[in-house]
Amino acid sequence: MAEHLELYDVTIIGGGPAGMYAAFYSGMRDLKTKLIEAKEELGGRMLIYPEKMIWDVGGFAPIVCEQLIVQLARQARLFEPTLVFGQQITGLERRKDGTYVLAAESGERHWTRTIVLALGRGILKMAKLEIEGAERYEITNLHYTVQELEPFRGKRVLISGGGNSAVDWANELEPIAASVTVAHRRDKFGGHEKSIIRMKTSSVDVRTPYALTQLHSGNGETIHKVTISHVDTGEIEQLDVDAVIVNHGLKSDFTGITGWGLDMDEWNVFANGKLETNMPGIYAAGDFVNYASKVNLIAGAFSDAVLAVNSAKLYMDPEAPRMAYVSSHNDRFKEKNRALGVIE
Repeated sequence: MAEHLELYDVTIIGGGPAGMYAAFYSGMRDLKTKLIEAKEELGGRMLIYPEKMIWDVGGFAPIVCEQLIVQLARQARLFEPTLVFGQQITGLERRKDGTYVLAAESGERHWTRTIVLALGRGILKMAKLEIEGAERYEITNLHYTVQELEPFRGKRVLISGGGNSAVDWANELEPIAASVTVAHRRDKFGGHEKSIIRMKTSSVDVRTPYALTQLHSGNGETIHKVTISHVDTGEIEQLDVDAVIVNHGLKSDFTGITGWGLDMDEWNVFANGKLETNMPGIYAAGDFVNYASKVNLIAGAFSDAVLAVNSAKLYMDPEAPRMAYVSSHNDRFKEKNRALGVIE
C-alpha cells in the first residue's frame, strides 16, 4: 500500500522557547517547516509559571511570562509553518535516501529531511507530595503550580521546596500574601542568585533545613495547619496556613526517544558547537541539549535554535549561506514590511 506523506525540510519537536524560535528562524531560511508539540498549545515549560516576571530576555525588561509566550507564538507563526498539537513522538525510521519518518504515539507519521529536537525537559510531571491523603486537598488549597497570584492575596502561604519556581513564587507572592513561609530540606536554593537574595532579604520566612511532614484539616476538605520538621534534629513546628504550594521538582519522560541511538543522559542529548547530535540530520536546541558553551537561559535557547537550523540548512544544501541575512536586508521581510507601511 502506497504511503502519502508530505516531505518537510525541518521538523521541530517541542513548542517551548527553542522550538518556537526555531520555527521562526527556519522560515527566515525559507525552509518548509513543521513543529510538533505534545501538548495542545505552545509554551513548553513556561506554561508552568504564566504570571512569573521574565527579566533576562533581550528587549523585554521585564515581561510577564504569559505575554512572552504570546509574542513568541506569534513570531513562530510568521512564515506559516505547519503546527501539530497533541502528538508525542516516539518512533524514528531512517529511510535509504537519508530522510526520516517520525511516528507519534497515536499512530500519525511525519516525513522530514532533518529534525530539531527542542524537547526541553521532556513530558513534565510535577513530583507530588508524599504524604498520605494529600491528594484530597488538591481541589481546595494544595497547589503544585501558581497559575494566578490573586487567589493568594491576604493568605498565609507555605511553600515547600527550594527550586527556581519556589523562589520565584515566594518573591511574587510576598507583596500580596499575608505571610509567606518557605520550608526547604536543604540550605542551598535553586534559581538565579539575585532572586534568592531578594527572597532572603524580604519578609519571606525562610526555614532550612526543614521538610513538610504533615497536613492538618479541621473539616477534612482544606488544610488549615501544617507540621514542618527539622531534617537534622527532628524538631517539629506547626504553622497556621491558608494555602500550601509544593515545588518538589519535575519528573521528565523521554521514553519516546531513548531507543533512537542518540548520545544522551537522563536529562540531555549531547551535541557539538554546531548543535549536531551523533545522528546525521538530527540537531537539538534549548534545555534538552548540552554542549561545551551551553547557556541555560531563554536567550540561550534562541541562539541554540539559530545554530541548529543553520546546521540543518547546510546539511541539506552545503552551498547555502552559512546563516540567514539580518531582517533589515532579508527579502523574506520585504512584503511584511510593506504591509506595516515601512518605506524601504
